[in-house]
Amino acid sequence: MPTRRALLLIADIGGYTEYMTFHRSVLGHAEAATARMLDRIVDAARGFRLIEIEGDAAFLARDVDSLDGASALAAATDATVAMHRAFHTERRFIELNMCPCGSCKQTNGLKLKFVAHVGEVATQTIRRREKLVGVDVIHVHRLLKNPVAVPEYLLVSDDLLDAGGAEADGLVTHALALDLEGIGPVRTHYVDLEDLASHTPAPDPSWPRRIGGTFAMVGRGLPHIVRRRRAPALGTV
Repeated sequence: MPTRRALLLIADIGGYTEYMTFHRSVLGHAEAATARMLDRIVDAARGFRLIEIEGDAAFLARDVDSLDGASALAAATDATVAMHRAFHTERRFIELNMCPCGSCKQTNGLKLKFVAHVGEVATQTIRRREKLVGVDVIHVHRLLKNPVAVPEYLLVSDDLLDAGGAEADGLVTHALALDLEGIGPVRTHYVDLEDLASHTPAPDPSWPRRIGGTFAMVGRGLPHIVRRRRAPALGTV
């Protein structure tokens, strides 16, 4: 199986489990909200291709040969900034739609974190679906289990930081040693997205967009409400 060198990036929505659990009574709205945010995240990652949506995370990749002279670290940080802004813009739009349910009004508890690595991958096709395989694919997923305390960050492997060249000198990084399951001790570095991303506030949506967003969310939630009303009460036959 031929291999190639790839930049691997995962965008993971923090607080997703608590959000979906707390708002299970309006699951249609919670699911629609997270789906919209993931959709915007993927669209913002120019040059990357979506490998898979993994629950609350998007796994993306691009071949190192496609970077056109830019470093893999620069590509990862540029994509991170763009995806972070797209996420917060969409999160704000959802929060400002006119549906009063908690699922719509409390998206502000959701955060976005990133992990990135560069390494060798191979392509595996199962039932016409392409997947990436290899130790480095496992490596980038293992990075998600870390003790970084800041709510939104970009965590990169030592290999990716070393590949950054001059771009690495401009980043304010914090070293972090990890012991990854099945891989062993590794050195990583994280950047607080408060330091990396632009602080320009996202624009509020126009009234027509707020109205359209309201109808979209209400429509998405109707099937769940109907099913709940049709469900028999406990103890009935």
